[in-house]
Amino acid sequence: MAPAVGIMGGTFDPIHCGHLAAAEEARARFGLERVIFVPSGRPPHKKEREVSPAEARYEMVALATASNHAFEVSRFEVDRPGPSYSADTMERYRRMLGAQVKLYFITGADAMLDIMNWHEPERLGRLCEFIAVMRPGYDLGALGRALGPEFLARTHVLEVPGVEVSSTEIRRRAGAGESLRYLTPPAVIGYIGSRGLYGAQRKGNLSGESPGGGGGSNRDGDAVRG
Repeated sequence: MAPAVGIMGGTFDPIHCGHLAAAEEARARFGLERVIFVPSGRPPHKKEREVSPAEARYEMVALATASNHAFEVSRFEVDRPGPSYSADTMERYRRMLGAQVKLYFITGADAMLDIMNWHEPERLGRLCEFIAVMRPGYDLGALGRALGPEFLARTHVLEVPGVEVSSTEIRRRAGAGESLRYLTPPAVIGYIGSRGLYGAQRKGNLSGESPGGGGGSNRDGDAVRG
């Protein structure tokens, strides 16, 4: 069987547990040797709001993925000048990895709906196959209508429960000083708080810890029942 690698591009502003769960599920389901996270440097599709500095987003991804030996993070789009285009990134990895490697581009189903409006989508489609991450019950008909038969044939649907977390909600909660616990890894929470990203204030309890710093009991007698 040919080796397979997944490329997960995105703004990651910030990366969250939904991204990580989707990448791990894709790795397991498609037999990927590794998943390479590629934070965008200058995302051309995010003109409606100011995006956090590329270096900060890269560092958060590095912190979030450090504990998984199958995850890597790339500086390719962060370091290159000009807008970040997925077609350019995938062409680079196609050259690096060779024709014998099966290359997948991992993204959300909502992003796939708009992929025909991306920069040179036909070139992107020739370089890889796609893994469209969606929650259970997603309208597959919408995906088919947006992509057309050729793109759809190269697209694999991956249902991942519990991917409702959004970077938008994390930014809002950080600005309000609300807990980010279980939404993004602890190292990312610490990074957001220490640098005041998204309007986070040091007085906010982003980690969701009790005032005394201790957690609740996990002894059997105190177990929460579903």
